[in-house]
Amino acid sequence: MLTVLYTLGILVWIVFILDAQFGLKNIDSLEKEEGLKNGSLLSVIVAARNEEKQIKMSILSQLKQTYENVEWILVNDRSNDETGKIIDELATIDSRIKVLHIADLPEGWLGKNHALYKGTLQASGKWLLFTDADVKYEKEAFAKALHYFERYQLDHLTAAPNLNANRFWLKSFVAFFLFGFSYFKRPWLANNPKSKTGTGIGAFNLVSKASYEAFGTHERIKMRPDDDLQLGMKMKKAGYRQRIVTALQLIEVEWYGSLKEALVGLEKNTFAGLNYRISMVFFSVFGVFVTHVLPFLTVFSADKMVALLSLGNIIASGILYVMIIRRMTVFSPALFLVFPITALLFIYSIIRASYLTFRRGGIVWRGTTYRLSELREKE
Repeated sequence: MLTVLYTLGILVWIVFILDAQFGLKNIDSLEKEEGLKNGSLLSVIVAARNEEKQIKMSILSQLKQTYENVEWILVNDRSNDETGKIIDELATIDSRIKVLHIADLPEGWLGKNHALYKGTLQASGKWLLFTDADVKYEKEAFAKALHYFERYQLDHLTAAPNLNANRFWLKSFVAFFLFGFSYFKRPWLANNPKSKTGTGIGAFNLVSKASYEAFGTHERIKMRPDDDLQLGMKMKKAGYRQRIVTALQLIEVEWYGSLKEALVGLEKNTFAGLNYRISMVFFSVFGVFVTHVLPFLTVFSADKMVALLSLGNIIASGILYVMIIRRMTVFSPALFLVFPITALLFIYSIIRASYLTFRRGGIVWRGTTYRLSELREKE
């Protein structure tokens, strides 16, 4: 049984490697792009709920952009900390900043999605940039992104940032997450005009306002906790022109401050990513264990064929891991040495998030509870 399973596994890994080798070559580095000097108005929309620790740093980095024809719509989404006060103060130091305070959440909306949508109603720009309140930008980020956007005549551009992680286990977990996301979601397909598979990253989702409105705005994804991904996926599926780039030296975000925070943060969208299906939970857990953990155990098998095939699976997965980590992150590929441990952590995160979603009857996101039945109804 293991002999057949591992033989098929090696063949599958080879297919993944070939696919990634071609796909990763088609993902450009935004750092190499020229900067747009003069152009139309860009509207940057930031939805913030209880972001008092991060938002000032993020906005100040954006105000230093070399591309100056920008307006900011900062949306305070029902915060109960100092977020509202901070963005009001930011508006006094730069006239390009507009502030919107939201006090109530209408039924049928997730808070962030509603806040972003309300922000777009205040936007005057040709382009809309949806970004998070904890993202740090280097000064040429906007100019390079807009030049790239115009050069390819896009409707949607998303950029993979540097996911900063200072602690070892958090870094290894983030690396594993990006590895799994990359070969499972194949984000490079966004750059294939013939493909209907798209992607989106919350740190940087740039769209033309005309395309965004024609697509149907955030109303199309108003109950999706993975709104950033879904915006890109649904726009590409609808036929809009899309590309993904890396911006590892231009855009940086601390995804989570600790491994514990990462596990808590993934509660909101793990089950959504599995389409709220328990069968997908079992399939994912089984798949990750068999492909990412079991070979590291059976490589010590007394059966030489099983041991050899286990080693083949480890080597093949390692090759793919190194390819993805080198291209999509600034992390060291040496993190593969703890690969099976981080795989077990990932399995735990899937089980934990799914269990808590069922136990609570929904998800808790930024202090607001959304019922599972309501989330499913909007699928």
